[in-house]
Amino acid sequence: MSTNNLSPQEAVDLDKEAGTGSRPLSGIYLQLATLLAIAISVYAIYANALSNTQEFYRNTTFLSGILILGFILFPVSPRYATSKFNRWDYLFIILTLVSYGYFYASYLDLHVVRKSIPNTTDYVMAVIGIGVLFEAARRTTGYFIPGLATFAIIYALFGQYFMGIFGHGGFSFERLLYRLFMTSEGIFGITLSTASTAIVVFILFGAFLSVSGATALFNDLALAIAGRRRGGPAQVAVISSALTGSLSGSAVANVATTGTFTIPLMKSIGLSARFAGAVEATASTGGMIMPPIMGAAAFIMAGFLGISYTTIVMAAIIPALLYYAALIIAIDLEAKKQGLKGISKENIPKVKAVLKARGLLLLPLIIVIGTLLLGKTPIYAGFLGIISIIVASWITPDTSVRMTPKKIATALNEAARGSIQVTVACAAIGVIICVVTMTGIGSTLAFNIVAMTNNTLWMILLVVMLVCIVLSMGLPSTALYIVVAVTVSPILIKAGVMPLAAHFFVFWFGALSNITPPVALASYTAASIARADPMQTSWDAVRLALPGFIIPFILVYNPMLLMQGDDLNALSVIHMVISALVGIYALSIASANFWMMKTHWLERVLFTVAAILLIKPGLLTDLGGAALIITAASVHLLRFRRSTAQGALNGQ
Repeated sequence: MSTNNLSPQEAVDLDKEAGTGSRPLSGIYLQLATLLAIAISVYAIYANALSNTQEFYRNTTFLSGILILGFILFPVSPRYATSKFNRWDYLFIILTLVSYGYFYASYLDLHVVRKSIPNTTDYVMAVIGIGVLFEAARRTTGYFIPGLATFAIIYALFGQYFMGIFGHGGFSFERLLYRLFMTSEGIFGITLSTASTAIVVFILFGAFLSVSGATALFNDLALAIAGRRRGGPAQVAVISSALTGSLSGSAVANVATTGTFTIPLMKSIGLSARFAGAVEATASTGGMIMPPIMGAAAFIMAGFLGISYTTIVMAAIIPALLYYAALIIAIDLEAKKQGLKGISKENIPKVKAVLKARGLLLLPLIIVIGTLLLGKTPIYAGFLGIISIIVASWITPDTSVRMTPKKIATALNEAARGSIQVTVACAAIGVIICVVTMTGIGSTLAFNIVAMTNNTLWMILLVVMLVCIVLSMGLPSTALYIVVAVTVSPILIKAGVMPLAAHFFVFWFGALSNITPPVALASYTAASIARADPMQTSWDAVRLALPGFIIPFILVYNPMLLMQGDDLNALSVIHMVISALVGIYALSIASANFWMMKTHWLERVLFTVAAILLIKPGLLTDLGGAALIITAASVHLLRFRRSTAQGALNGQ
């Protein structure tokens, strides 16, 4: 994570908040970490592209390397965040090698020779392996994930002591250990398999693209396209964060990467520090729902739903564009309210010049998206993208972007480091998934919540929204999606919501936890760069993103926006998009308390009610929403004309 504009202490504090360690390695330890990171990335390429490695061996090798790298880079606690190791670091590295190495060597013996009958050594090694994983999760993601996984184990073991709907017969310790660590149902399940294949490949793709200079290209393009508009730098932040976030998928990393450029630019035209930080935080959070990567959640979602990755990407396009349209509208209204201008023409690069110098770096993105649309696998598309980056960098007129061996090594190093959090989180959450499957608690909760709300969909959606925001606070993108998908999405599916819409709904609100107080990591990161109050920045971000909070509700009631439904056709999709945009615009006006001038409280109420009516499709709701908007707009325009005329008279 870049922290270019942060003081040393703020950088340390930010790392602790985001769950990232900041051990300042040097000497032999830095060399060891770099070599191991490069080796992990090279192995990922080998296992996914050049060999037919069996799933268990690939997962075990990849996870072992990631765990060891995590123990090297992430200290046991902040007070040990020094370049020196302590005995705990060495102990956990040794335990990782022993436990995971044991199962790598004895896998065939356990499942073929002994016919899946574990012995005492197997159980002891499983306990060590789970303990090592939980410690790595604590260091890299904070206490929430290992705490939740530990509670899941307790719940599985002592279910008979839980009351009411939460009670179950309980499982023996041996049976639980076997399911968690010796099968493909727990730690080595679908989430880790996805992390060791598609996710790591696209992290590699993003790292290669970043090292080649594509991030700077995105910033220059955004500046060239939107810089002269009203509140131009804020629009630049939106475009730049959307492009960067679509690759990184991490709201916090996106803020730290693009915010160091966009936030000072926004402040330079008169935007307040807190509003500049809020714009960047909100724009960067949208990167998590922007295809093609979506914080790697798209790959996990495809596995959970049993549908193609391409289907997920196609479904995400319209919602993501609606989110960014809402943000641009909100920023434009704020700029109009403050009377802000754009950047002067001489300070803006020309689109043609930018594309001529480095425009070929956009080709890998086009190639990846095109390959996916042709029906190829994400792994194939990702590797093709990596190759195309190298080729494009060498034929680009700007020689500074060429991928030299040193740059390739840097990309491999950054990719492995960037894979630590997501891989450890995916493995640890495998415990939760396994327990939910064994106990059936997901189906039980879904049935009871639906029954308690009398199957009233809007009430269920509100409850699920709040639960998703709370459960996702402080979690990295992939982890937050898995948590809410496993624990909350069954509630919506039980209520009759289309599975894809249900998963988008819970992931969307999980992503918005990055800007929602009290744990709003993206807002806090942006506030640190902007030198603004973190809580005020968070509330400004929520206000900016308020129209984005209604988009998941629109998706539930309008699955056509996800390219789903039996009656899917072009006219219906266009109608739904227009209806959604009108509702978003109305809510943006109400949220900003400004259109042509400051709105009256009654106008705000009418705009808000109209936006709510337009959430649900139907002739009556659409007509009602349109009537309210026309009424509010007419009243507002009449007041504006009177005010303008009165001002002209006073001027005379």
